[in-house]
Amino acid sequence: MQRTISLFFMAVLSLTGIILSAPAAVVQAGTRDGVVVLESRYSVDETVRKIKGSVAEKGIMLFDDIDQAALGTAAGNQVRPSRLILFGNPALGTTFITANPVAGLDWPVRVLVYQTKDGTVRVAYTDFDWIAHRHGITSRKKEFKMASEVIKAVTAPVRQ
Repeated sequence: MQRTISLFFMAVLSLTGIILSAPAAVVQAGTRDGVVVLESRYSVDETVRKIKGSVAEKGIMLFDDIDQAALGTAAGNQVRPSRLILFGNPALGTTFITANPVAGLDWPVRVLVYQTKDGTVRVAYTDFDWIAHRHGITSRKKEFKMASEVIKAVTAPVRQ
């Protein structure tokens, strides 16, 4: 198991160089809130499909895919397409919770895929450095760096 996790993270690290060199439309929501927003050239459904495929390909556990627009419609509200994808690697994610149990508010990882008023599709997630700062976790730098690399790898297919 430990060897599998190590091999997974070595693969993620090798992908990082490729990903970081790829062009990406990044819109920072603000340094206070730690939200990273990317622009996707795909529809909401196709973006979700690509992210879920990336999660599966990397052997990461998919916890849920919540269709917020469908929930809104059922409640009588008109909500533009919006899906919340929850995933994570328990071996990595729970290390944050062992450092500070309140970090459980930010795990598993959540990626929001939504359509703006003008039809643009965006992908948003919380920056892991911000999560570390939010919860005062200074003892897991290596793990937070790894989580940052993983989220970049998972969202890479929609950044192209």
